[in-house]
Amino acid sequence: MTGPADSPEAVAADANAGDDYAGYDAVVFDLDGTLVDLAVDWDAAAADAVELFERAGHDAAGADLWGLLERADAVDLRSDLEAVLADHETAGAAASARLPRADHLPLSVPTGVCSLNCEMACRTALDRHGIADHVRSVVGRDSVATYKPDPEPLLATFDGLGVAPADGLFVGDSERDAATAERAGVDFRWA
Repeated sequence: MTGPADSPEAVAADANAGDDYAGYDAVVFDLDGTLVDLAVDWDAAAADAVELFERAGHDAAGADLWGLLERADAVDLRSDLEAVLADHETAGAAASARLPRADHLPLSVPTGVCSLNCEMACRTALDRHGIADHVRSVVGRDSVATYKPDPEPLLATFDGLGVAPADGLFVGDSERDAATAERAGVDFRWA
C-alpha cells in the first residue's frame, strides 16, 4: 500500500512514472486493464442480462452484452440491467488483481478514473488495492447519462478534478478509450 503523498513511497512511485505524465495538470485512468484486472465472469453477466430481457418479454437471443446495454433504454430496462451488471462487476472488483500502472499512484497532479464499469466497482477496486485516496474523481458507466466512447464521462471526470480537459491526459487500454479521448479533446496514452 502506498503511503501519504509526501512519503518516500509516494516520491518513489511518482519517480517510477518517469516522464509518462510530465506536462499535464491532471491524469485520468481507465480502470479495468489499466490500473486493475477485474475478475468478472462476463459470460455469466451476459447470461443474466439475456435472462432479464427474456423475463421482460424481449427477445435477446444471440445478443451480446454491449448490444443489450445499447437496447436497454429503448425497452425501459436500463436500471435493471445496470443492477445486474453492477453485481457482477463489484464482485469482480473485490477479487481484482492490481496492475503495474497502479504503482505509479499517487501522482503529483490530480488523478481520476473514467471507466466503462459501474462506479461502485471502480470504488471497490480502488479500495481493495489501497489507491482510493489517490483518486479524486471517479466516473463509471452509470455516473452520467452516456458511456465511453461518448466524451461526457471523461469530461465529467476532468470537471470533478477542476482541470480543463485540454490540460490533461487519459491513460487507457482500448480503442474505445482512445476514441473517447479524441472526442473529448484530451491527450491519450496507451497503458
